Amino acid sequence: MSTPALPGIFQTVEPLLNHYGYLAVALFVTVEDFGIPLPGETILIAAALFAGAGRLNVILVGVVATLAAVVGDNIGFAIGHFGGRALALRFGKYVFLTEERLDKAENFFEHHGGKIIVVARFIEGLRQANGIVAGISGMHWRRFLAFNALGAALWAGVWVSLGYLAGNHITTIYNQIT
Repeated sequence: MSTPALPGIFQTVEPLLNHYGYLAVALFVTVEDFGIPLPGETILIAAALFAGAGRLNVILVGVVATLAAVVGDNIGFAIGHFGGRALALRFGKYVFLTEERLDKAENFFEHHGGKIIVVARFIEGLRQANGIVAGISGMHWRRFLAFNALGAALWAGVWVSLGYLAGNHITTIYNQIT
């Protein structure tokens, strides 16, 4: 079964999915989740669209995305835990992380703890920084892992389901939304 050409921003990741498939999803989601700005969520949605059109297995897309998100955030947690504020501020400037933003994030994180890890999965910018901030703020790793896994599963489940259901109708849906 052939997949219709993906519209808009999804076109940028379509060649990667055609050539690398699940590996592209794993790599992009993992790297995006520890703080490097890559289109991880975009490739996840595009992979789900491929699954909806019969080109990839929807279950495998969801499992790969969930595992990659957990791994990526745990790398971020390790960066924050072992590198601390100094490392985050030194390299944070490349991803618009300033000292003021880090202070606000730590304060917010200390008041809301685990639930922010789950919610942050759905917010661009927070998704990439939540592991690092959790590590910096001294959250226990097991607690972080539990909330991170829950958030990753929900996030992957939502986007995989929506992409899968859109399937071959993505061009019509995309045109209506835009």
